[in-house]
Amino acid sequence: MADVKLSIAGRDYLVACRDGEEAQLLKLAEQVDASAREAGSIAAGMSENRQLLFAALLMADKMGEMGATKPASEMQAPSANLNNIAETLEKIAERLETLANGA
Repeated sequence: MADVKLSIAGRDYLVACRDGEEAQLLKLAEQVDASAREAGSIAAGMSENRQLLFAALLMADKMGEMGATKPASEMQAPSANLNNIAETLEKIAERLETLANGA
């Protein structure tokens, strides 16, 4: 397991991932950070939790738009890569919840 330091919305997070997945995790963190900053610019002064919630909603909306434009033939079951991304995002969410609750 590798530890990767992610910077999202001005805060640093240490997240564990499988060896070899560090670059992908950093790339995902850049996307989350961009969405978090976008969310923060839309409604300045919101709490960090709310900013990350809006970032997640913005990302989900973008993913939905991308999926809606693909032909049905391209919309297959998620690949192993998408499963890894989902697992990584779930771990990040769990860590953010832990931090938000003061642990």
